[in-house]
Amino acid sequence: MSSSLFQQLQLVWDYHLLKQPIKKSDAIFVLCSYDLRVAEHAAQLYLDGYAPLLIFSGAQGRATEGLFTLSEAETFANVAKDMGVPSSAILVETKATNTGENIFFTQALLKEKNIKLKSLLLVQKPYMERRLFATFIKNWNNIEFCISSPNITFINYPTEEVTFDHVASIILGELHRLKVYPTLGYQEAQHIPDDVWQAFENLTKIGFDEYLLSE
Repeated sequence: MSSSLFQQLQLVWDYHLLKQPIKKSDAIFVLCSYDLRVAEHAAQLYLDGYAPLLIFSGAQGRATEGLFTLSEAETFANVAKDMGVPSSAILVETKATNTGENIFFTQALLKEKNIKLKSLLLVQKPYMERRLFATFIKNWNNIEFCISSPNITFINYPTEEVTFDHVASIILGELHRLKVYPTLGYQEAQHIPDDVWQAFENLTKIGFDEYLLSE
């Protein structure tokens, strides 16, 4: 891969990162996925005393169908338990299949259990920080929140199961959603710098287009 191509992908990756300072909250709200490193990060935040409650939300999506025998939320919860988080500190929501549903179904679960929260520490994959922010601020009012993700660089994010090209296509798909979803009412609009969008156009033209929204 040329240095120019890598630099453009790094630019998009960096745009997705918010790098917010984290603080103690009423609960840690984890949006689950295929990446168990997110579960480990959230569990460590609990063990470090950032919140007394861990909430895992997620059914099974395209990326985890056949990967886990349980729902994403149950799988993440088991990772947390293996790290020493007590079951009594874990709440599991197993129906959500997208970010909006993560929020809506978790709100309903908290209402059902009469749990009132004033603050949340949200945990997601690094490249979904900005879209989580844009979606959360649109759909969850009157609550303080900050966002955290595992401290993994772009070059180190791929694994044996998730290739570099796959990650590249995903981060461009996330950027496409940041552009389109506000027009559909799903999230708050985010400013996308010209150089970031130019990188998107350059990279999708050469084939990193697997996760773009359909026209």
